[in-house]
Amino acid sequence: MKVLRSILILTGFLMLTAKAAAQMSLAPPPAQTPPVSSKPAAKPKTNTPAAAKKPAAPAVTPNSATPGPAATPAVTVTPAPVPDDSNVDLVFGAYQRGLYKTSFDLATRRAQENGDPKAMTMLGELYANGFGIKRDDAKAAQWYRRAADGGDREGMFELAMLRLAGRGGPVDREEAAKLLASSAKLGNPKAAYNLALLYLDGQTLPQDLKRAAELFRLAADAGSPEAQYALATFYKEGTGVPKDIEKAVQLLQAASLADNVDAEVEYAIALYNGTGTPKDVPAAVALLRKAAKQNNPIAQNRLARVLASGQGAPVDKVEALKWHIIAKTAGKGDPALDEALAGLSAEDRAKAEVAVRRWLSTK
Repeated sequence: MKVLRSILILTGFLMLTAKAAAQMSLAPPPAQTPPVSSKPAAKPKTNTPAAAKKPAAPAVTPNSATPGPAATPAVTVTPAPVPDDSNVDLVFGAYQRGLYKTSFDLATRRAQENGDPKAMTMLGELYANGFGIKRDDAKAAQWYRRAADGGDREGMFELAMLRLAGRGGPVDREEAAKLLASSAKLGNPKAAYNLALLYLDGQTLPQDLKRAAELFRLAADAGSPEAQYALATFYKEGTGVPKDIEKAVQLLQAASLADNVDAEVEYAIALYNGTGTPKDVPAAVALLRKAAKQNNPIAQNRLARVLASGQGAPVDKVEALKWHIIAKTAGKGDPALDEALAGLSAEDRAKAEVAVRRWLSTK
């Protein structure tokens, strides 16, 4: 199923790095230049996550060997309690300032003397990342387990991610699903997002696109740009929800404002074409430039087409060739652009190649 493949690829399977190609098309430029096509080439898979730790937890790619479908965990999200202990804030404050040894000492004291689940989660985090102490996945898992048993939603989530990655113990996707369900029930949007991916994948849990959409919506409403992007894809394709291009574009806009680069590309294309939103070509080109500078090859290719055609920005074939070459190095070739830019002089081509080398040297 198209949406299943695209969402799982764009997320690197779990946690917060959507890397999918834009699927709306830019309006075609004049015949002498290649149109900005609606069908992107496949992008190389990347795995940054949490992604690239954009939210608090690291992204992982779980072991591909999976058990059969587990019983479906029921999830009803309720607000998590807000901590009111200033000592907990001291632990977290030290962590935020990079004072990991201080954070470790404070958290250890609170865990031992007060049985504080949040302090236990902090100890798990420090051990899992090797912050201030030697990395020890087994100890991280032990502290996360104690925190989870104490009702801490972050401890549940982090332990689930370790179980999916096979860190601190064998891969256990069924336990991970239960932990994610418990964490999501306590209002953790990261858990809701990742549980949605398991329902979408259909290996650990029975595939349930409607349930996946509900969980994506919970995470999207809590401000997760990855969930907003995933739910936008659902609305665009009518998967698990009624097809609604306007809602899809609204979600793309929200994710774009949170600097989700893939959402920036798709929202830019929607703005360029006036699809589901009023047409705004200058804003579209500005977003394409932003995403191109974030090293998104789809944006680089679309920007090259705009600059080659002059539709949306002044013609600049040297700059167009620069972005075209950069996109090609990432696997986003474009024979139509090859043809459109073939007539550049040797001098202009040399200028573009110098700009490409300068760009690549900084990446």
